[in-house]
Amino acid sequence: MPELPEAETIARGLDAAIAGRRIERIKIHRDEVVEPMSPAVFRRRLRGRYVERVGRRAKWITALLDDGGRWVTQLRMTGRFTWGSPSPLRAEPHLSASFVINNGDASGVLRFYDTRRFGRMWVLNESQWAEIDARLGVEPLSEELTPGSLAELLAGSSAPIRNWLLDQRRVAGIGNIYAVEACYRARIDPRRPAGSLERNDVRRLHNAIRRVLGRAVDRRGTTFSDYRDVLGAGGEFQNVLKAYGREDEQCARCGGTIERIVLAGRSAFFCAGCQV
Repeated sequence: MPELPEAETIARGLDAAIAGRRIERIKIHRDEVVEPMSPAVFRRRLRGRYVERVGRRAKWITALLDDGGRWVTQLRMTGRFTWGSPSPLRAEPHLSASFVINNGDASGVLRFYDTRRFGRMWVLNESQWAEIDARLGVEPLSEELTPGSLAELLAGSSAPIRNWLLDQRRVAGIGNIYAVEACYRARIDPRRPAGSLERNDVRRLHNAIRRVLGRAVDRRGTTFSDYRDVLGAGGEFQNVLKAYGREDEQCARCGGTIERIVLAGRSAFFCAGCQV
């Protein structure tokens, strides 16, 4: 599932491709992609609008429109956008929606593919988006997340720290890959209760979160199978993962063995030699 670095990479690619352009035509190939909106309402709210800019909030892709509305997309498991030259808006395998976008001189086609069919997109007004935004936690790469504010958020929680990092109501945008990597780099056992972290632990975790996410953004995310940017290129952060997916491999830091455990139904990876 795309996490913050992948969503950021996609948002930057979309901003370069469609910001300042007008949405001319829309074809919904799978109605569920806009549920609970109807395809007719979705098209009516979006067609003819100019995209002012495209950004990211947590794992959401958000396109600000010229009327103040927002075209928002949840990629979920396998959703991805592609940008290319004009061609017929015909159905293709796994294609959910197509958009012809024009800047007055040339057109392009934006397509949304989704193999698992869990991705969703809507056109929201300002108050509707504000409701969603209010439910999301602090952005981990923003100046709002400091060691002090992180300590306040962690206080009193008995949830394993790996699980806590996945709670989008606390810190928004971190998924399993980057939570595992942050715990490894901070030398914190992913099973440890979040509220038990001491001042130095929190400082290390804060630094690890920002470094892991920042480097993953620089490397345009992590690609294992489905994730691609809008031009079809994969990410490169999988080449420098230290813990995630490295079960039974040697720890690069201490020479121990990376172990796999299951927390809340999802795999976590850690080194028993330097994280416990």
